[in-house]
Amino acid sequence: MLGFAAMPGSLHVAFAASEVAPFVKTGGLADVASALPRALTALGHRVTVLLPRYGTIALPPGSFAGAVPVPVDGAHRSAGFYVSEQDAVRLVFVDHAEFFDRPFPYGVGNHDYEDNRLRFAFFSRACLEFFRSRGERPDLFHAHDWQTGLLPVYAKALYAHDAVVGRMPVVFTIHNLAYQGNFPSDTLAVLGLPRHLGAPEALEFHGGVGYMKAGLAFSERLTTVSPTYAREIRTPEHGYGLDGVLRARADDLSGILNGVDYDEWDPRVDHFIARRYSAQRPAGKRACKAELLATFGLPAEPDLPLVAVVSRLVHQKGIDLVVGASEDLLRRPLRLVVLGTGEREVQDGFRRLAQRDPARFACRFAYDPVLAHKVEAGADMFLMPSRYEPCGLTQMYSLRYGAVPIVRATGGLRDTVEPWDAARGEGTGFLFAHADGTGLVWALDRALEAWGDARGWRRLMRNGMTRDFSWRRSAEAYETVYRSAIADA
Repeated sequence: MLGFAAMPGSLHVAFAASEVAPFVKTGGLADVASALPRALTALGHRVTVLLPRYGTIALPPGSFAGAVPVPVDGAHRSAGFYVSEQDAVRLVFVDHAEFFDRPFPYGVGNHDYEDNRLRFAFFSRACLEFFRSRGERPDLFHAHDWQTGLLPVYAKALYAHDAVVGRMPVVFTIHNLAYQGNFPSDTLAVLGLPRHLGAPEALEFHGGVGYMKAGLAFSERLTTVSPTYAREIRTPEHGYGLDGVLRARADDLSGILNGVDYDEWDPRVDHFIARRYSAQRPAGKRACKAELLATFGLPAEPDLPLVAVVSRLVHQKGIDLVVGASEDLLRRPLRLVVLGTGEREVQDGFRRLAQRDPARFACRFAYDPVLAHKVEAGADMFLMPSRYEPCGLTQMYSLRYGAVPIVRATGGLRDTVEPWDAARGEGTGFLFAHADGTGLVWALDRALEAWGDARGWRRLMRNGMTRDFSWRRSAEAYETVYRSAIADA
């Protein structure tokens, strides 16, 4: 058994997450579940992170910690536990070949696995059984998104009187409310959960059972990943049917901005880029821009501003707005590079744009983490026209790399990008209010106008590059929420 040296006042936080970088990643949840535990250990806390052992995960050095029965649907099932340690964080891989030995965590393409309700009910209960079987009680659980929404339900409904994990305090974080884990009405019966949990004030959601709603209803404290998103999800526009639940729990809901791992995303230390640079010594960015243009097959001259998109090419991200503004882009003095994968019609739109003017527009339809670093370092401007964005990390990377963000004023984008005021020399980027091509082109024109003032542009870049979005302050905010949840349990 791996042990920890407790510090006075320190907490033992158990993380339950369906993805954790670098082991498995489909979105920002994986980055949070990797970076926040390390930030908490730096504050003196103990952290155990539990995640499914998917088929793609090659185990790091560690040990087999036994197996325990985990009943979810009447079948005889057991979870095996592999325990390791990385950066002072204890990692527990929950093993079950039938449920997790698959190439993708949630489904193939746009089709979810049909047994996801069982897979993640099993995972949630297995997290509790890990500690129960060892007689070890953390101070609280930190559960993430719908995949762990049943964890507080199990802790309070089935383990209420258990001496180890009974009525465990839970903090539940919403990373994206649009993904809710809603399942048919027979789910309670299949899982063997009490019938009264099917009430509207519990798990019932539009005639079925909602795992996201379960996390919202049964956790002591709720958080989401930016202050603005915490306000937006309490409105019908962004609440996806759960805005009433969130308004009722407004006093328990906090918006805590995600942080950035500057050990990985900082041009001063980035080993993927052509030349390192900083706000004080920015000359290296020119070499990075030259390399990026060459990588995408674009000429270096004339020296036009280079605009970049690195994103999933999907409706949420508003990337179709960029395609819809193609005629405007063709008339502007700029170059554009696009990196990402997503909806076919969006990819086709960018492909047509590149065919019309291959000297100024280029795209790579791929998931390429190394190239993403090069794009951040080489770009002059960065487009993020999201329809909604719970937090967003890319705009914070862009600020540090001196790629001035052009973003829609929503969610974490509004919280992290400050409007540029040329007269005062204040601000870090350009924002537009409405998710349409008119707003996007308006903001882009403001950026191109600012580009024409070389001295002002250097000030704008420097403002962004010196902003601090490190994880420490986020971790301190979570610590406050944790102690509040423990006090109320």
